[in-house]
Amino acid sequence: MFKSGFIGILGRPNVGKSTLLNEIIGEKIAIATHKPQTTRNRITGIKNTDEGQFIFLDTPGIHHTRSPLNRRMVATSMSTMGEVDLILFLTEAGSELNDDDHLIIKTLKEQSVPVILAINKIDLIDKDALLVLMDRMSRLYSFADIVPLSALRGFNVDRLLDVIGTKLPEGPRYFPDDMITESSERFLAAEIIREKITLMTSQEIPYASAVVVDSFQEDERKNLIRLQATIHVEKDSQKGIIIGARGSMLKRIGTQARLEMERFFAARIYLELFVKVKKAWTRDARMLEEFGYQKR
Repeated sequence: MFKSGFIGILGRPNVGKSTLLNEIIGEKIAIATHKPQTTRNRITGIKNTDEGQFIFLDTPGIHHTRSPLNRRMVATSMSTMGEVDLILFLTEAGSELNDDDHLIIKTLKEQSVPVILAINKIDLIDKDALLVLMDRMSRLYSFADIVPLSALRGFNVDRLLDVIGTKLPEGPRYFPDDMITESSERFLAAEIIREKITLMTSQEIPYASAVVVDSFQEDERKNLIRLQATIHVEKDSQKGIIIGARGSMLKRIGTQARLEMERFFAARIYLELFVKVKKAWTRDARMLEEFGYQKR
Protein backbone atom coordinates (compact mmCIF):
# COMPACT_ATOMS: atom_id res chain seq x y z
CA MET A 1 0.00 0.00 0.00
CA PHE A 2 1.77 3.13 -1.28
CA LYS A 3 1.02 6.35 0.65
CA SER A 4 1.51 9.79 -0.84
CA GLY A 5 0.32 13.32 -0.32
CA PHE A 6 1.10 16.94 0.44
CA ILE A 7 1.94 18.08 3.96
CA GLY A 8 1.92 21.78 4.88
CA ILE A 9 4.42 22.77 7.58
CA LEU A 10 2.91 25.73 9.45
CA GLY A 11 3.87 27.71 12.50
CA ARG A 12 4.84 31.14 13.72
CA PRO A 13 8.24 32.59 12.79
CA ASN A 14 11.42 30.99 14.09
CA VAL A 15 10.02 27.72 15.47
CA GLY A 16 12.28 25.60 13.24
CA LYS A 17 10.14 24.77 10.20
CA SER A 18 12.99 24.99 7.69
CA THR A 19 15.37 23.13 10.00
CA LEU A 20 12.82 20.33 10.28
CA LEU A 21 12.32 20.17 6.51
CA ASN A 22 16.07 19.90 5.93
CA GLU A 23 16.37 17.15 8.54
CA ILE A 24 13.51 15.18 6.96
CA ILE A 25 14.89 15.47 3.43
CA GLY A 26 18.49 14.88 4.51
CA GLU A 27 19.71 17.81 2.43
CA LYS A 28 19.68 21.57 2.95
CA ILE A 29 17.02 22.82 0.54
CA ALA A 30 15.57 25.59 2.74
CA ILE A 31 17.68 28.34 4.26
CA ALA A 32 17.54 28.50 8.04
CA THR A 33 18.89 31.15 10.39
CA HIS A 34 18.31 32.21 13.99
CA LYS A 35 16.46 35.31 12.77
CA PRO A 36 12.66 35.30 12.38
CA GLN A 37 10.98 35.59 8.98
CA THR A 38 13.94 34.10 7.11
CA THR A 39 11.60 32.00 4.95
CA ARG A 40 9.70 34.16 2.46
CA ASN A 41 8.49 31.67 -0.13
CA ARG A 42 6.90 28.24 -0.03
CA ILE A 43 9.57 25.55 -0.39
CA THR A 44 8.78 22.03 -1.58
CA GLY A 45 10.70 19.12 -0.08
CA ILE A 46 10.13 15.56 -1.32
CA LYS A 47 10.76 12.59 0.97
CA ASN A 48 10.89 9.29 -0.93
CA THR A 49 10.64 5.91 0.78
CA ASP A 50 9.75 2.41 -0.36
CA GLU A 51 6.35 2.82 1.28
CA GLY A 52 5.43 6.30 0.09
CA GLN A 53 6.23 9.77 -1.16
CA PHE A 54 5.70 12.65 1.26
CA ILE A 55 5.68 16.13 -0.30
CA PHE A 56 6.34 18.78 2.36
CA LEU A 57 5.52 22.45 1.84
CA ASP A 58 7.61 24.65 4.13
CA THR A 59 5.89 28.00 4.58
CA PRO A 60 6.75 31.46 5.93
CA GLY A 61 5.95 32.04 9.59
CA ILE A 62 2.39 33.11 10.29
CA HIS A 63 2.21 36.33 12.29
CA HIS A 64 0.19 39.51 12.68
CA THR A 65 1.59 42.09 10.30
CA ARG A 66 0.83 45.21 8.26
CA SER A 67 3.87 45.18 5.98
CA PRO A 68 2.93 44.49 2.33
CA LEU A 69 5.83 42.00 1.99
CA ASN A 70 4.96 40.18 5.19
CA ARG A 71 1.26 40.13 4.31
CA ARG A 72 2.14 38.27 1.13
CA MET A 73 4.28 35.85 3.11
CA VAL A 74 1.45 35.13 5.55
CA ALA A 75 -1.05 34.80 2.68
CA THR A 76 1.22 32.13 1.17
CA SER A 77 1.08 30.16 4.41
CA MET A 78 -2.65 30.56 4.86
CA SER A 79 -3.44 29.48 1.30
CA THR A 80 -1.32 26.35 1.78
CA MET A 81 -3.80 25.02 4.35
CA GLY A 82 -6.39 24.54 1.64
CA GLU A 83 -4.03 22.78 -0.77
CA VAL A 84 -2.69 19.88 1.31
CA ASP A 85 -3.75 16.43 2.54
CA LEU A 86 -2.29 16.94 6.00
CA ILE A 87 -1.16 19.89 8.13
CA LEU A 88 1.90 19.75 10.37
CA PHE A 89 1.58 22.50 12.97
CA LEU A 90 5.01 23.18 14.45
CA THR A 91 5.35 24.93 17.76
CA GLU A 92 8.24 25.06 20.20
CA ALA A 93 8.79 23.99 23.76
CA GLY A 94 10.11 26.48 26.26
CA SER A 95 8.03 29.45 25.14
CA GLU A 96 4.52 30.63 25.87
CA LEU A 97 1.85 30.50 23.21
CA ASN A 98 1.40 33.95 21.72
CA ASP A 99 -1.18 35.71 19.54
CA ASP A 100 0.37 34.21 16.39
CA ASP A 101 -0.12 30.67 17.72
CA HIS A 102 -3.73 31.41 18.57
CA LEU A 103 -4.27 32.88 15.09
CA ILE A 104 -3.01 29.62 13.58
CA ILE A 105 -5.17 27.47 15.85
CA LYS A 106 -8.22 29.57 14.99
CA THR A 107 -7.51 29.04 11.27
CA LEU A 108 -6.92 25.31 11.75
CA LYS A 109 -10.45 24.97 13.09
CA GLU A 110 -11.71 26.03 9.66
CA GLN A 111 -9.83 23.21 7.88
CA SER A 112 -11.08 19.71 7.09
CA VAL A 113 -7.76 17.82 6.86
CA PRO A 114 -5.97 16.10 9.77
CA VAL A 115 -3.54 18.19 11.80
CA ILE A 116 -0.47 16.78 13.55
CA LEU A 117 1.11 18.87 16.27
CA ALA A 118 4.92 18.70 16.36
CA ILE A 119 6.49 20.26 19.44
CA ASN A 120 10.04 21.26 18.53
CA LYS A 121 13.06 22.07 20.72
CA ILE A 122 12.01 19.66 23.46
CA ASP A 123 15.59 19.65 24.74
CA LEU A 124 14.77 23.07 26.24
CA ILE A 125 12.32 21.71 28.84
CA ASP A 126 12.01 18.74 31.18
CA LYS A 127 9.56 15.86 30.78
CA ASP A 128 6.99 17.18 33.27
CA ALA A 129 6.82 20.57 31.56
CA LEU A 130 6.47 18.83 28.19
CA LEU A 131 3.52 16.77 29.43
CA VAL A 132 1.83 19.91 30.73
CA LEU A 133 2.35 21.60 27.35
CA MET A 134 0.97 18.60 25.45
CA ASP A 135 -2.11 18.54 27.66
CA ARG A 136 -2.67 22.26 27.22
CA MET A 137 -2.35 22.06 23.43
CA SER A 138 -4.72 19.09 23.20
CA ARG A 139 -7.35 21.19 25.00
CA LEU A 140 -7.05 23.94 22.39
CA TYR A 141 -7.46 21.68 19.35
CA SER A 142 -8.24 18.05 18.58
CA PHE A 143 -4.97 17.05 16.93
CA ALA A 144 -4.72 13.79 14.98
CA ASP A 145 -1.49 13.14 16.91
CA ILE A 146 1.15 14.99 18.93
CA VAL A 147 4.86 14.32 18.37
CA PRO A 148 7.58 15.94 20.52
CA LEU A 149 10.90 16.27 18.70
CA SER A 150 14.13 18.17 18.18
CA ALA A 151 14.63 19.12 14.53
CA LEU A 152 18.16 20.39 15.17
CA ARG A 153 19.26 17.13 16.81
CA GLY A 154 17.13 14.87 14.63
CA PHE A 155 15.43 13.38 17.70
CA ASN A 156 12.06 11.69 17.06
CA VAL A 157 11.90 12.84 13.42
CA ASP A 158 11.58 9.20 12.31
CA ARG A 159 8.64 8.85 14.69
CA LEU A 160 7.04 11.90 13.05
CA LEU A 161 7.42 10.34 9.60
CA ASP A 162 5.82 7.12 10.84
CA VAL A 163 2.83 9.08 12.15
CA ILE A 164 2.52 11.04 8.91
CA GLY A 165 2.51 7.77 6.99
CA THR A 166 -0.52 6.57 8.94
CA LYS A 167 -2.49 9.73 8.14
CA LEU A 168 -1.83 10.10 4.41
CA PRO A 169 -4.08 8.46 1.81
CA GLU A 170 -3.04 5.86 -0.72
CA GLY A 171 -1.79 7.61 -3.82
CA PRO A 172 0.63 7.76 -6.72
CA ARG A 173 4.26 8.82 -6.86
CA TYR A 174 3.90 12.46 -7.90
CA PHE A 175 7.61 13.10 -8.54
CA PRO A 176 10.57 10.97 -9.69
CA ASP A 177 12.10 9.09 -6.76
CA ASP A 178 15.46 10.87 -7.13
CA MET A 179 13.90 14.34 -6.83
CA ILE A 180 14.09 16.15 -3.47
CA THR A 181 12.66 19.58 -4.40
CA GLU A 182 10.93 21.29 -7.27
CA SER A 183 12.64 24.62 -6.57
CA SER A 184 14.69 25.85 -9.52
CA GLU A 185 18.47 26.11 -9.40
CA ARG A 186 18.18 29.89 -9.80
CA PHE A 187 15.86 30.09 -6.81
CA LEU A 188 18.12 27.91 -4.65
CA ALA A 189 21.17 29.99 -5.58
CA ALA A 190 19.35 33.23 -4.71
CA GLU A 191 18.24 31.78 -1.37
CA ILE A 192 21.79 30.76 -0.48
CA ILE A 193 22.99 34.31 -1.12
CA ARG A 194 20.11 35.76 0.92
CA GLU A 195 20.94 33.41 3.80
CA LYS A 196 24.51 34.71 3.93
CA ILE A 197 23.22 38.29 3.96
CA THR A 198 20.90 37.42 6.84
CA LEU A 199 23.68 35.76 8.83
CA MET A 200 26.33 38.43 8.21
CA THR A 201 24.29 41.62 8.60
CA SER A 202 22.05 43.00 11.31
CA GLN A 203 19.14 45.30 12.09
CA GLU A 204 16.96 46.01 9.05
CA ILE A 205 19.41 44.85 6.36
CA PRO A 206 18.22 41.19 6.07
CA TYR A 207 14.59 42.29 5.83
CA ALA A 208 15.29 45.01 3.26
CA SER A 209 17.28 42.74 0.95
CA ALA A 210 16.07 40.75 -2.06
CA VAL A 211 18.25 38.65 -4.35
CA VAL A 212 17.67 38.09 -8.05
CA VAL A 213 19.84 35.72 -10.10
CA ASP A 214 20.32 37.52 -13.42
CA SER A 215 22.36 34.83 -15.16
CA PHE A 216 22.86 31.10 -14.52
CA GLN A 217 25.04 29.37 -17.10
CA GLU A 218 26.27 25.80 -16.84
CA ASP A 219 29.41 24.53 -18.56
CA GLU A 220 29.15 20.77 -18.17
CA ARG A 221 32.47 20.13 -19.89
CA LYS A 222 34.30 22.18 -17.25
CA ASN A 223 31.89 21.26 -14.42
CA LEU A 224 31.44 25.01 -13.91
CA ILE A 225 28.45 27.24 -13.20
CA ARG A 226 28.72 30.97 -13.85
CA LEU A 227 26.28 33.12 -11.89
CA GLN A 228 25.51 36.80 -11.80
CA ALA A 229 23.17 37.99 -9.07
CA THR A 230 21.92 41.35 -7.85
CA ILE A 231 21.20 42.20 -4.23
CA HIS A 232 18.44 44.80 -4.04
CA VAL A 233 18.09 47.03 -0.97
CA GLU A 234 15.88 49.99 -0.13
CA LYS A 235 18.37 52.71 0.82
CA ASP A 236 21.80 53.99 -0.18
CA SER A 237 22.98 53.48 3.41
CA GLN A 238 21.99 49.80 3.20
CA LYS A 239 23.90 49.45 -0.05
CA GLY A 240 26.99 50.82 1.70
CA ILE A 241 26.67 48.27 4.50
CA ILE A 242 26.22 45.36 2.07
CA ILE A 243 29.31 46.42 0.09
CA GLY A 244 31.40 47.24 3.17
CA ALA A 245 34.74 48.98 3.36
CA ARG A 246 36.55 48.46 0.04
CA GLY A 247 34.01 45.77 -0.83
CA SER A 248 34.90 43.59 2.16
CA MET A 249 31.35 42.63 3.19
CA LEU A 250 30.24 41.85 -0.36
CA LYS A 251 33.35 39.69 -0.79
CA ARG A 252 32.57 37.76 2.42
CA ILE A 253 28.96 37.20 1.37
CA GLY A 254 30.08 36.05 -2.07
CA THR A 255 32.74 33.70 -0.73
CA GLN A 256 30.42 31.98 1.75
CA ALA A 257 27.64 31.70 -0.85
CA ARG A 258 30.03 30.29 -3.45
CA LEU A 259 31.36 27.63 -1.08
CA GLU A 260 27.86 26.45 -0.19
CA MET A 261 26.75 26.43 -3.82
CA GLU A 262 29.77 24.33 -4.78
CA ARG A 263 28.78 21.76 -2.19
CA PHE A 264 25.11 21.76 -3.15
CA PHE A 265 25.51 21.79 -6.95
CA ALA A 266 28.66 19.60 -6.92
CA ALA A 267 30.34 21.96 -9.37
CA ARG A 268 32.78 24.83 -9.40
CA ILE A 269 31.05 28.19 -9.06
CA TYR A 270 32.03 31.54 -10.53
CA LEU A 271 29.87 34.14 -8.77
CA GLU A 272 29.54 37.85 -9.46
CA LEU A 273 27.47 39.97 -7.07
CA PHE A 274 26.06 43.44 -7.66
CA VAL A 275 24.12 45.75 -5.31
CA LYS A 276 21.32 48.09 -6.40
CA VAL A 277 18.94 50.40 -4.56
CA LYS A 278 15.22 49.93 -5.21
CA LYS A 279 13.64 52.45 -2.92
CA ALA A 280 10.79 51.11 -0.75
CA TRP A 281 10.60 47.85 -2.72
CA THR A 282 9.04 46.01 0.25
CA ARG A 283 5.98 48.28 -0.09
CA ASP A 284 5.76 48.36 -3.89
CA ALA A 285 3.33 45.82 -5.37
CA ARG A 286 5.02 45.77 -8.78
CA MET A 287 8.50 45.18 -7.37
CA LEU A 288 7.23 42.52 -4.96
CA GLU A 289 5.90 40.63 -7.99
CA GLU A 290 9.17 41.22 -9.86
CA PHE A 291 11.17 39.76 -6.99
CA GLY A 292 9.01 36.64 -6.82
CA TYR A 293 6.67 37.44 -3.94
CA GLN A 294 3.38 36.59 -5.57
CA LYS A 295 0.01 37.84 -4.38
CA ARG A 296 -2.23 34.96 -3.25
